[in-house]
Amino acid sequence: MTTTGFDLLRNPSHNKGTAFTEGERHALGLRGLLPDRVNSQSDQVHRVLENLHRKESDLERYIFLIGLQDRNERLFYRLVCDYIDDVMPLVYTPTVGQACREFGHIFRRPRGFYVSPEDRGHVRAMLDNWPERDVRVIVVTDGERILGLGDLGANGMGIPIGKLSLYTACAGIDPERCLPVQIDVGTENEALLDDPLYLGRSHPRLRGAAYYALVEEFVDAVQDAFPRALIQFEDFQTPNAFALLERFRPRVLCFNDDIQGTGAVALAGLYAATRISGAAMSDLRILFLGAGSAATGIADLVVAALREEGLDEAEARSRFWFVDSSRLVVRSRAQVAAHKRRYAVDQAPMGLLEAIETHRPQALIGATGHSGTFTEEVVGKMVGLHERPILFALSNPTSRAECTAEQAYRWTDGRVIFASGSPFSPLELPGGSRWRPGQGNNAYVFPGVGLGVVGAEVTEVTDAMFLAAAHALANLVRPEDLANGAVYPPLSSIREVSLAIGTAVAEVAYEAGLARAPRPASIRDHLAGLMYDPRY
Repeated sequence: MTTTGFDLLRNPSHNKGTAFTEGERHALGLRGLLPDRVNSQSDQVHRVLENLHRKESDLERYIFLIGLQDRNERLFYRLVCDYIDDVMPLVYTPTVGQACREFGHIFRRPRGFYVSPEDRGHVRAMLDNWPERDVRVIVVTDGERILGLGDLGANGMGIPIGKLSLYTACAGIDPERCLPVQIDVGTENEALLDDPLYLGRSHPRLRGAAYYALVEEFVDAVQDAFPRALIQFEDFQTPNAFALLERFRPRVLCFNDDIQGTGAVALAGLYAATRISGAAMSDLRILFLGAGSAATGIADLVVAALREEGLDEAEARSRFWFVDSSRLVVRSRAQVAAHKRRYAVDQAPMGLLEAIETHRPQALIGATGHSGTFTEEVVGKMVGLHERPILFALSNPTSRAECTAEQAYRWTDGRVIFASGSPFSPLELPGGSRWRPGQGNNAYVFPGVGLGVVGAEVTEVTDAMFLAAAHALANLVRPEDLANGAVYPPLSSIREVSLAIGTAVAEVAYEAGLARAPRPASIRDHLAGLMYDPRY
C-alpha cells in the first residue's frame, strides 16, 4: 500500500503537523491538507503550552499530553525535554497515579502490549503483531502494586507507558525501540471488578505455578523476538518482585526498578546528604519505615556501598533497622518474609518512636505507601537526636508521601535534610530561608541505566552498575544545590544526568567483559550520538 500524505499526518513518529515546509508539503502529498501558515516547532510548543494551561485539572492535562503523543511524537518529546520540571509531574508521578486509577474511563486508543492467561502457548506469535522489530527496552508490570496505590490490575499499563516516555525524554532512547507491557492476570480490586468500564481481565488474580509459567513464557518469547531487549520489571508485589528477579537475572538482560533503581537513587541521595550533615558514610545508621522491595532494595545497595568503604557485610547490615506494619523486624517473629529475614535483629519488638530512641539513626527512610506516617512527633524525635537528620519520604504518588516537604521543614526550622519520591514545590520559611526539596525519583536513574545498556549492548545488568549509577548521580549535585537543601541535581539537567549515568554503566560493562558492542574511543560521545533528538 502506498503511503499518502494523509497517512503521514496520522503517523505520530513522522508527523510534523503545521511545521511541514512548503517543499515538504509539495513532495509528500500534503498540499491542501494543512492550513497555509508554516510554524516552527517552537511555535507549536507555544501553542501546546497555551492549550495545556487552559485545562482545569492535572488529569485533563495528562489526557491532553497523551493525545499529543499519539499525534506528534517529536513535538511531545520536545515539550517534555524543554519543560521537564512542569511536564514530568503530569506524564508521570504524581498524576500518573490518578490516570492509572481511571485508566478505563479516560481510555482513548490502545498503547502497548497485553498478555493474559488465555494467551498461553501463543505469546511468541503475538509479539510478531508488534510493528517494530528492534525493541531495546521493555517495561513490564502485572499491576499488583502500582506506586503506593496497590492492585490496579490492567489499569497499571499507565506505568510502563509513563516510564518509557521518560526513557526517551530523559535519556534519548528512541521511542520506536520501546515496548510497554501489561501482564494481565486479573485483580483482587473489587471496585475494578465491579466497574463496567474496566478494560482488564475481570477475574481474581492468577497465582502460583500458573502465574510464573505465564511470566516465563513471556520472557522466553521476548528473548526470541527481541534478543537485545532490556526488560525492566515494574510494580510487582514484593514476593513476586524478588522471585522474578532471582529467577531471570542470571540468564536474561533485566532488572527490577523498584528494588535496584530505588536503591541507586536513594544511595545517591545519602551520599549527597552526608556532604550536608558532615556524617561519614561508613558511620551512617539508617532506620527504614516499610520493609518491602523498595526499602530492602535500598538497604542491599547501601550494603554494597559500605563494603566499598571497608566494612564487611555483617558489619554493614548491622547499621540498618526495619519497622513494618508489625513493628520492628526481629528474628523472634513467627514469620519473616525472605527479603526481610537478612535484616531481622535479635531484639524485642518495638514501634517506630522507640526504635528511633533506641538506635539513634541519622537517617529515616520511608517506603510505606502510607501518608502521614512521619508525624511531627517522629520528625521531632529525629531532630532532637541530630543537628541535621536525613529524612527521605519516598512513597509515591505525592498523596502517599510519609510527610510533605513543608511539614518536614516547618517542624524542624529547616534543619532536616529532606527528599521525596514525588515533587514538592520550593518553599520559604518565616525566617526567610529558602529550600528546594530533593526529588528522589527513580527517573534520575533508570533512563541512564537503559542508555548505557543499549549503547554498550550489555549482556547482564549487575549491582555494580547501579552502584556506579549512584556515584555518578551524587557527583552531579552542586554546592549550590546542597545550600538549598537539595540532594539531587535540578531536574532540568536530567539528560546530562542520564548521559553521565549511562557512561558509568557502560564503563562497568566494558571493564567486566559484559558488553557486546566494540568499546568506542569515548563512551560518553558514543552514547551522546545515540540519543534521540525530538527536534524536527
